[in-house]
Amino acid sequence: MKEKEESSRRSFIKKLATTTAAVAAGSSLLAAESPVKPFAILKRPPGHSLNDQINIALIGAGGMGTQDTIVALKIPGVKLVAVCDLYDGRLNDAKTRWGADIFTTKVYKEILNRKDIDAVIIGTPDHWHQQISIDAMHAGKHVYCEKPMVHAITEGPAVIKAQKDTGMIFQVGSQGVSSLGNEKAHELLKSGAIGELNYAEGFWARREPLEVWQYPIPDDASPQTVDWETYISNTKKRDYDSKRFFRWRNYTDYGTGMAGDLFVHLFSSLHFITGSMGPNKIYASGGLRFWNDGREVPDVLLGTFDYGKAEAHPAFNLSLRCNFVDGTSGTTYLKLVGSEGSMDITWDQVTLKRNKTFGSDDPFYLDKLKKAGSGYAERKKMLPPEIITFDADKGYLGGPYDHMNNFITAIRNKGKVTEDAIFGYRAAAPALLCNDSYYKNSPMFWDPEKMQMAKK
Repeated sequence: MKEKEESSRRSFIKKLATTTAAVAAGSSLLAAESPVKPFAILKRPPGHSLNDQINIALIGAGGMGTQDTIVALKIPGVKLVAVCDLYDGRLNDAKTRWGADIFTTKVYKEILNRKDIDAVIIGTPDHWHQQISIDAMHAGKHVYCEKPMVHAITEGPAVIKAQKDTGMIFQVGSQGVSSLGNEKAHELLKSGAIGELNYAEGFWARREPLEVWQYPIPDDASPQTVDWETYISNTKKRDYDSKRFFRWRNYTDYGTGMAGDLFVHLFSSLHFITGSMGPNKIYASGGLRFWNDGREVPDVLLGTFDYGKAEAHPAFNLSLRCNFVDGTSGTTYLKLVGSEGSMDITWDQVTLKRNKTFGSDDPFYLDKLKKAGSGYAERKKMLPPEIITFDADKGYLGGPYDHMNNFITAIRNKGKVTEDAIFGYRAAAPALLCNDSYYKNSPMFWDPEKMQMAKK
């Protein structure tokens, strides 16, 4: 790996940007009275030797599976040896992209039977995540499974049991969890930078066809080039439908809607930053406002979540929003709000804001207070917030690389990953219950510690 890439996991460079008033006052968020700790140097990724090559296979060579594989192959010592998909065109593309010598098949168990494969990336539609994950771990393969970990709330315990029984490394692909942004936010929250957490919110906005799941359908798509019968073998039987295969996120038999695709990222990051196990009450609303293309899921979704007091955090509320009809598009963020400040968090940047109050000797304010009979000796005034932005070092390879590298390193060192089956299920469950709440028009109740449905 080039030296530039090897140094990409160094800590954030802090960039202080304050308002004119704050600068004039000479204020600094890193002053002695501030609870913010100095940033720490993060270690480089562990090295590797020639005898610890990791052979991987891809199962599900659509958009995310392909991107995950591209990222994995950036890690030294990782080799792709096989690809599985139900569409001929993707298998042909795989050979064009990665070499004619890779093994390709439409039968995922042929991948699992190979002795030369150490780990698999599962990039299939959601309704196949559970079964292939379990089969792969029992076949002695380590698993990197795209989020959400499961398609239904009932499927999580079986994946957790398989990981426990087999001892295989299992990582869920919510890539931001391993990012520098999440790490810095976790550090800042723990240090007391925003005081006591009481509220969080997240937002995703998209408009472009590819981003709202109107994926292109190949000209040669047909029952002859697509193994439709295998695709629907674990769900409702239907006649061949290209839209349901190539635009699967729009249909509840195969996908998990906006909550499973996008909210789950926000849950994963929030839970990593706060140490939370999840909410205990979930309520959702929304609707299909624009993309009337036959989809079964909303294109505007709002979710509210109650997080009870836990050992890791105080009680707080969460609000999540997703809009596929946003004319500005591209907006994504997670915000944590506390008693002394807030944080806006992305995978490679954290912006910390804190308010400062100062006494005022302005006679006008003092006179107003006296007339009001408040008894206060002086009036307080609020200045614009101090702002400090933490940016990732130049050359940072990003959350997806970090997350995949965490997986590969855990395989090599027999270590732990950041998002195992328990963590992945606790992130998936509130997203899936968000869907249940939307369709049932009713709040859902969840025990995040026991990971089971709860009574009202």
